[in-house]
Amino acid sequence: MGLTEFSSISSFHEALYAGKTTCEAVVRMYLDRIEQARHLNAYLEVFTEDALAQARSLDEKIQKGERPGLLAGVVIGIKDVICYKGHKVSAASKILEGFTSLYNATAVERLLAEGAVIIGRLNCDEFAMGSTNENSAYGKVLNALDNTRVPGGSSGGSAVAVQAGLCQVSLGSDTGGSVRQPADFCGIVGLKPTYGRVSRHGLIAYASSFDQIGIFGSNIADVAVVLQVISGPDAYDSTASQSEVPDYQAELRHNKSRKFAYLKDALHHEGLDTEMRGGFESFFEQLKAEGHTVEGVNFDYLDYVVAAYYVLTTAEASSNLSRFDGVKYGYRTPREGLDLNDFYKKSRSEGFGKEVKRRILLGTFVLSAGYYDAYFTKAQQVRRLVMEKMQRILSEYDAILLPTVPSTAFKIGEKMDDPIAMYLADIYTVLANLTGVPAISVPLHRHSNGMPYGLQIITKEFDERNLLQIAHNMLQEQQVQIV
Repeated sequence: MGLTEFSSISSFHEALYAGKTTCEAVVRMYLDRIEQARHLNAYLEVFTEDALAQARSLDEKIQKGERPGLLAGVVIGIKDVICYKGHKVSAASKILEGFTSLYNATAVERLLAEGAVIIGRLNCDEFAMGSTNENSAYGKVLNALDNTRVPGGSSGGSAVAVQAGLCQVSLGSDTGGSVRQPADFCGIVGLKPTYGRVSRHGLIAYASSFDQIGIFGSNIADVAVVLQVISGPDAYDSTASQSEVPDYQAELRHNKSRKFAYLKDALHHEGLDTEMRGGFESFFEQLKAEGHTVEGVNFDYLDYVVAAYYVLTTAEASSNLSRFDGVKYGYRTPREGLDLNDFYKKSRSEGFGKEVKRRILLGTFVLSAGYYDAYFTKAQQVRRLVMEKMQRILSEYDAILLPTVPSTAFKIGEKMDDPIAMYLADIYTVLANLTGVPAISVPLHRHSNGMPYGLQIITKEFDERNLLQIAHNMLQEQQVQIV
C-alpha cells in the first residue's frame, strides 16, 4: 500500500493493523522522500537509525497482537527547539552548535509513550525569531509549492515537512504566530493550543509567557489526536494546566449552528490583500447561508498589538537568552587574550545571528531603567486591555474569525531589509499569544497567484474541543474546492 493512500493517521492504522503495511516500511518511505526533497532544507538532521529501530520494535509488538499506543508508527518531525534525549538540538543557531539534549521535552516523552516515531529535527528561524525561515544559521527553508517563496516562520521546516509529505504530522512552537503563519503559507493546518495546555518543559525558551508548542497536520483529526497525547498537567512546568484533557478526536463531528464574530478592523485593515478580503467576505456569506450567525465587531486595539507584542517578547528574550554565554556548552570564541567580559561579548556576537541580536538589544533597551515604564509597563497595560476585549467578545460568540496573515507567501528576500514590514505581518496572529487563547489556521482558499491562504479561528481558553469541531466542519465543507 502506497503512502499516498494514508490520508490520515486512522487510515494508516487501519492498514497497519490489517497487515497491509509495517511501521518499518512506512519509515523507509519517508526516509526516501526526505532524501528526494533535500533541496527544501526542511530537516537539519534525520534520525535514520533510531527511527528504523523504533519502527522494528513497534512491528514486533503488533505481530504479537498488541496495539502499542494512539500514535503507533506515526512518523513525526520536531522543530529544532524541542529537546529529544541523546539527540542534537540547536535552535537553528550557531551558539548551540553540537549541543546534545540531556532529556526529553514532556511533549516528546508523551509522543514516544504512544508509539510515535520521531524521524528528525526540523529547520526554523534562529531561536524561533522570524516569520520567513530565512534567519536560520543553517540556511533558509523553501516553500514546496513555489521554491521562490518563503514557507513562513519561525516553524518553516515543520510546515514544509507536512506540506511536502516528509512526515505525517510535526511539532512547532508558536510565540506570535510561528505555527499558524507557516501553516497558512504552506496550505496546511496549524494549531496553537491555549497557553498552558501543552507543557513547555524541554522547549527552548524565546518569550516564556507567550511560547506554546503547536501542531501541524494535513487534517483536523490528526491534529486532534496529537493534541490529546501531548496535553495535560506536568510536574516540570508550573504553567501547565491541571484541567482535564477531552477526547478531541471522538468529538469532532457536529452539525450545530454557530455564532461567529469577525473583527471589522482586521477585515478592513489597509494591509490586507484585497483579493483575500473578498475571499473571506464570500466565505462569511456562505456560513450565513448554512445557518450560522456571522457578525462584525469593533476591535480598537488592533494597531497596538504588534508594538505591545514586540516590546514584551523582546524583553523576555533578552532575559531568556542571557544564559547562552559560551562557557558551559555550545559555541565559544577562542579565549586567548580576552578578559571574561570580552570573552562573553565575542562569543555572543559571533554565536547569535542578526535578528536574534536585534531582539536582544530591543529587549534590553525596553527593560532599561530610563525606559521601563515608557515601554514595558505600557505594553503590559495594552496586553491587559486586549485580553479583556477578547474575553468580552468570546463571552458572546462561539469563535472569532479573522485572516491568519495579510498576504500569501512572499518571495524569498522580499522583506529581509525591512524588519518593521516583517513584524507588521504578524498583526493577526499575535492576538492569540497576547491573550493566551487557542487559535488554528485552516487552508480554505487559493489566491489567483496560485498560493493558498487560510482562515484563523479563535475560541475561549481551553476550548480546543469547540475550536477543532468548527475547523473540522469548515474543512469538510470546503474540501472539494481546495483540493
